[in-house]
Amino acid sequence: MRPRRPRFFAALLALTGALCVSLSFAADRPQLPVADTLLVNGKILTLDARDSIADALAIRQGKIVAVGSKTDLAGSMGPQTVVVDLHGRTATPGLIDTHGHFADGGVNQLYHADLSSASRIADVQQRLREKLAALKPGEWLLGDGWDEGKLAERRYLHASDLDAVSSDHPVWLTHTTGHYGVANSYALRPAHIDAASQDPPAGTIDRDAKGEPTGVLKEAAMGPVARLISPVTAEQERNGILHMIDALHREGMTSVKEADTQPATWNAYRELLNQGKLDLRVFVLWHAGTTMESAREALSRVSSLPRPPGSLGDGRLLSGGVKLYMDGSGGARTAWVYQDWNKNSRETDTGNRGYPAISPETYRQVVRMFHQAGIHVGTHAVGDRAIDWVVDTYAQVLRDRPTRGLRHSIIHANIPSDHALAVMAELQRQYDAAYPELQAPFLWWIGDTYAGTFGPARAPRLIPLQTYLQRGIRWGGGSDFFVTPFPARYGIWASMARETLNGVYGSHPFGTAEAVDVHAALRSYTSWAARQLFLEDRVGSLEPGKDADIAVWDRDLYTIPPSQAKDMKCELTILAGKIVFQSPQTPVTVRTPQRP
Repeated sequence: MRPRRPRFFAALLALTGALCVSLSFAADRPQLPVADTLLVNGKILTLDARDSIADALAIRQGKIVAVGSKTDLAGSMGPQTVVVDLHGRTATPGLIDTHGHFADGGVNQLYHADLSSASRIADVQQRLREKLAALKPGEWLLGDGWDEGKLAERRYLHASDLDAVSSDHPVWLTHTTGHYGVANSYALRPAHIDAASQDPPAGTIDRDAKGEPTGVLKEAAMGPVARLISPVTAEQERNGILHMIDALHREGMTSVKEADTQPATWNAYRELLNQGKLDLRVFVLWHAGTTMESAREALSRVSSLPRPPGSLGDGRLLSGGVKLYMDGSGGARTAWVYQDWNKNSRETDTGNRGYPAISPETYRQVVRMFHQAGIHVGTHAVGDRAIDWVVDTYAQVLRDRPTRGLRHSIIHANIPSDHALAVMAELQRQYDAAYPELQAPFLWWIGDTYAGTFGPARAPRLIPLQTYLQRGIRWGGGSDFFVTPFPARYGIWASMARETLNGVYGSHPFGTAEAVDVHAALRSYTSWAARQLFLEDRVGSLEPGKDADIAVWDRDLYTIPPSQAKDMKCELTILAGKIVFQSPQTPVTVRTPQRP
């Protein structure tokens, strides 16, 4: 019989074995590089494939080099490491907006009357009078953001409302959707808009019961007035962009998809990049117009610049592709739908099913041209009929020339049909294309107007996030700023709540069946959104090798009630390892090394 070993020797052997294993693991573990910046004592939502959570993160030369526990990352501390103590705060990837008009919105905020919070027509008039005091005689009075859904009178603004403010200044007020506006009589006259005027193709002149123009002009009908307004100056464009960069940083936002860009805006972004002032990642969709000629001009511009993920300024400025319009607005009842639009929710706007913004056949030719050139296309489509035409076009050009990875998108994609949903799912699987780039804040900010125009039959399928999720369809979140406020926290909240601003037709006229949880909502503004900017290898999650674009928040999105997501505050924003915003009220501390 084998002699029994004393317990002492057995314990010694076990300890020796464990030590050997420990030393072996230590030898295998790669040596961490010394970090330039180390985030510690936080809850770091990485948004990686496993949705991992860590409490420390190391940054070197603008890149994330390690994510884990404070103990794991202790070896990355060096004498010159900047230590950011999060004091239990939550960090996420920098948030991303996949569709907005940020340069235009910045100009609006700096130079125009802000009408977004007006709750009655008298409020609009008062704000215009205040702005009027600073204008020179005959100068244009411009304003933005009005919405009849927020007004107590529940009607459009009319020229007569503006005439009461000024009869010797031209006035133009853009609706919050950007698809219609209202002019005063002083502006209508030189635009030659009167009772004899005909509606232009893809446009509507709103009229009263006697056939007289009310001053409200929709889609292409805005052109005669818009062309009278002096273009934005280079200085205003630059100031507007700088204003928005600062505002985005304060909301933990580090990347945007800038839509419908004209050369002047591109030049302003490029100038700021060259001056080292573009502390933002900007993916540009060029304006491609509604004709083959305008599309060819856009093709020439895009072809002269690097294709994404190629960029200028190391991932700061990307000439990403082109934007097209298939239809108009749900608020204006100009989007292209199969059934008549509604008014006041249950009334019918008889005979009005909207219209295409471009000849459908021309659209198909334009998309084919860009697709065959290997260029990403984003198409504005709100109505179900417009969405069907867009996804069928994408399917056709992809069959004719199979190309993976161009990620053609459906911008807004408000009420997709079952057919459109099936095509989106198939094209995403087979070709990495047909991604909705949608705006959950529509449900909130313009939700009262939308509930009135879409009506009760269409409302439950508006922005169907849960259906997208169940069918395996991925989407990118956005704001369409200036249409809705840009902070992505509103979109994250609206994705979960589906609640309107004022509850004109009830607080949940769209129901809650299409709501999603915080994990899907947050991914739509981080990892899924990054793919639509072709930057998924650089941003969208907090993983080693990616750029250190990080936002720090005052609360934990994964544990708070969904209702609180709208009110969370950004306390620190980092872009490529550089702190670009820190709230003065935050308990987060940044300890810099002592210099000799």
